[in-house]
Amino acid sequence: MHVVERDQFVFSFSGNHSPVLTVQSGERIVLRTNDCFSGQIRGDQDLVTSIDYGKINPATGPVFVEDAQPGDVLRAEIIRISLDDQGVITTLPDIGTLIHHSEIRSKLVQIREGRRVQFSEKIQFECNPMVGVIGVAPSEGEVACGHPGRHGGNLDSSCIAEGASVYLPVFVPGALFGLGDLHARMGDGEMCGTGVEIAGEVEVRLTVLKGIPLAAPVVETKDSWHSIASDHDVLAAIRQASEDMQSMIVQRWELTPTDAYLLMGAVSDVQMSQCCKPCPVETVVRVRMPRLDGMPGLAG
Repeated sequence: MHVVERDQFVFSFSGNHSPVLTVQSGERIVLRTNDCFSGQIRGDQDLVTSIDYGKINPATGPVFVEDAQPGDVLRAEIIRISLDDQGVITTLPDIGTLIHHSEIRSKLVQIREGRRVQFSEKIQFECNPMVGVIGVAPSEGEVACGHPGRHGGNLDSSCIAEGASVYLPVFVPGALFGLGDLHARMGDGEMCGTGVEIAGEVEVRLTVLKGIPLAAPVVETKDSWHSIASDHDVLAAIRQASEDMQSMIVQRWELTPTDAYLLMGAVSDVQMSQCCKPCPVETVVRVRMPRLDGMPGLAG
């Protein structure tokens, strides 16, 4: 199996980047990742005010996938996420709901037996490993890995965990896939601007899908489908994610737009992925549609 090491990374998604690996559709690969700070925080004394912000959110890659062409869809199946044994949680200047009540601080935490976070002497909680940054090159220009978009990027969605599949629209030949920004756990909304930021490795299967209309990232989990959208205006992000979900339901389940809307009102959930406002990064939201008996998939 191909392994892409954590020293092979980019800080943006772009069609101008040279691939570090070329794979066939359907291949499984392992990508080893840095934490979102590129390892710059090594102790509680290392504050984010002293780091190089040009080295934020590295994505391991990019990987060129044979036969991926603009208009196709790339499915990235998250087979396994393995975590390093230490992570970090920080507050960030002028970012987050409670920053006016908080100090700038870094807190290193240990991962016990690969499954529990030791927050303090008295407090432990279960890990829920997830991928924060995952995407492909946009149609033009470049997008910093710290920002989300229709190409993916910094989606920070807790549903992107082991067993999930992420569907990404392809904009350039080969897709130029990358991922990074693992979290041992992150609360929905990422209230203080970080979760348990951590290095690790991810095993994925990359498959090119033809003839599937898709405008933005979609996540498939065991029991649900999630449409993901982003905007600085949270209501605009909710509207876009809702329209994307409505469109998929109309196309795949053959409902009218109004019937799809009624169904969504009955069973869908609007969920917050990233909303650590005030923040220069766009808010990310997702609309969840549960799997319904007898109904086909919405993206795959």
